[in-house]
Amino acid sequence: MSMARSVSSLAYPERFYAAASYVGFSGSPSSSTAALSKFQSDVALLLYGLYQQATVGPCNVSKPRAWNPVEHSKWTSWHGLGNMASIEAMRLFVKILEEEDPAWYSRVPEPTVKPNSEMHPKVESSGETAIPDGTFFPEPKHISTENGGPIETQDKDIIMEGLGAIAIYDKWVAPPISGQQPKPRYQHGAAVVKDKMYIFGGNHNGRYLNDLQVLDLKSLMWSKIDAKVAKGTSESSTPAHVAPLAGHSLISWDDKILSVAGHSKDPSETVTVKEFDPQTLTWSNLRTYGKPPISRGGQSVTLVGTTLVMFGGEDAKRSLLNDLHILDLETMTWDDVDAIGTPPSPRSDHAAACHAERYLLIFGGGSHATCFNDLHVLDLQTMEWSRPNQQGVTPGPRAGHAGIKVGENWFIVGGGDNKNGVSETLVLHMSTLVWSVVTSVQGRVPLASEGLSVVLSTCNGEDYLVSFGGYNGRYSNEVYVLKPSHKSDLQSKIFDKPTSDSMAAVIPSTNVGRDVAPESEAAQDGKITEIMMDNVDSGILHMRTEESGERIIAALEAEKEELEVTLNREQLQNIQRKQELAEAETKNVEISKELQSLRGQLAAEQSRCFKLEVDLAELRQKLQNMETLQKEVELLQRQKAASEQAALSARQRQNSGGVWGWLAGNPAEKSSDYS
Repeated sequence: MSMARSVSSLAYPERFYAAASYVGFSGSPSSSTAALSKFQSDVALLLYGLYQQATVGPCNVSKPRAWNPVEHSKWTSWHGLGNMASIEAMRLFVKILEEEDPAWYSRVPEPTVKPNSEMHPKVESSGETAIPDGTFFPEPKHISTENGGPIETQDKDIIMEGLGAIAIYDKWVAPPISGQQPKPRYQHGAAVVKDKMYIFGGNHNGRYLNDLQVLDLKSLMWSKIDAKVAKGTSESSTPAHVAPLAGHSLISWDDKILSVAGHSKDPSETVTVKEFDPQTLTWSNLRTYGKPPISRGGQSVTLVGTTLVMFGGEDAKRSLLNDLHILDLETMTWDDVDAIGTPPSPRSDHAAACHAERYLLIFGGGSHATCFNDLHVLDLQTMEWSRPNQQGVTPGPRAGHAGIKVGENWFIVGGGDNKNGVSETLVLHMSTLVWSVVTSVQGRVPLASEGLSVVLSTCNGEDYLVSFGGYNGRYSNEVYVLKPSHKSDLQSKIFDKPTSDSMAAVIPSTNVGRDVAPESEAAQDGKITEIMMDNVDSGILHMRTEESGERIIAALEAEKEELEVTLNREQLQNIQRKQELAEAETKNVEISKELQSLRGQLAAEQSRCFKLEVDLAELRQKLQNMETLQKEVELLQRQKAASEQAALSARQRQNSGGVWGWLAGNPAEKSSDYS
């Protein structure tokens, strides 16, 4: 039986070696040099470096002499990859080849190159291939026919395809994905219907999208859906259409997908609800009744029984909201709810989940300038808001994160705090309100970004979280998968006390970080029972019942010792901080005394200044009086001078009369004579 010609059925190593065969790499220097001529120099050198990293490992050979530029460039490309894992180098090799030549697999020569034992170690007991990230991919089995000739077949009990090939717990891995990848985006919607993840809309470079993409979670192959629009579903006279959206919510309901709210270029006045039918590949607008909420994006929409509970968001005018609305899916009627208590502050891009079909949990989100890390609970029976106490690790502020519920556990992935993307994946055990860290990622990867989506898929009885997209400086279209262990279950069984429906009881936080969860399977003879005990530091441990008690005690004792060390360290730091506080208080007293002295000096100077101002005012008044007196003196002097001048003139006239006056006949004298 020949190997299937389906890219989706190939695991990383098979895809890589098929790609290497197509490019022309066979391990010899001559063949690799010939293969470099198929691509541009930079791409060819990168492919060479990735091939060496995947098959040989990190570059430990000495740097070639500078007179050979080709070998020098190849060495530089390989050496620059550092300690990149082999499986990551394989993934990047195939990804770059698909970008350069999307149809490469259709031209792969048969038979494809099979990995040898040195480059591709096998687990003989299970017939699986181990790769560095802990994932096991199946190998074909060879069994003999009746005439002794070997044929190649596959054991259906061992072959694991799609998500089932991921065996490592509580770590994000990038599975092999085939098909044409969707355009990178964030603030899109995602929902799962019958082992298929549907992606609709989103934001790319500031433009809203309206394409519908689907990822088959069994074959891990992307495909695009050319959806139709049902006729006669538009309430206006114009034909119905699916407007580009971002910040909307996709909800799986009755094997269909509901799209609720979202930002659009030409927003309507109220929230619109659309429905996609995967069977007919048709969009239709749903008519609602009651008082619909105003249009918005970045809200949370949570399925609770047969209703949708919508909270918050941001309207078309960028006003933040914290209103509450409920849509009855059976009657399609909106209800505007006025809850009692203190609601969360207005926000968007938060996460919401429902616990026990009664309690709505709201976590995080952001305003225009602030990100939150608060947790609010709404009792949907009493319609009362509360803010319960949280235990365990303290989540950092974030907005644009994604949340998904798996049983009693609520997983929070990604988000940002206006500075950086959030690297840790958190889980909240909703019955006890205890936070713990599942895993963390390194570097600027899509999992530490805003506007990503996370959905839940079940394969072979196992749960898987599937993330897509996001933005952290660049738009992403990558898929990551996490297989969660149920490590919070035992914590709730050991520490949880009988609680009322008000969720008032909360477990202590001293044992957070080493949650233990058992899973037992009885064998046919009833003698062997295995317990899976999950530990944050040590991973997944399988043990038999006769050893479990001792190991649990040892783990608890080790945890106690670590907690005591941590407590001693905290106490020492507390003492140091108290000393620093005492020194600061002493300095504060001295500074206060100096400040009081300066205040006294300032008061004295102010009093002296006031006196000087009074004296200055008096001097100014005296100066004005002196100026007035001086003017009067000058006036008197001028009058006196005028009087003296007049008198002098009179005397001069009298004296100058004499004989001439008599001869001429002085009128005065004449008059005197007549008299």
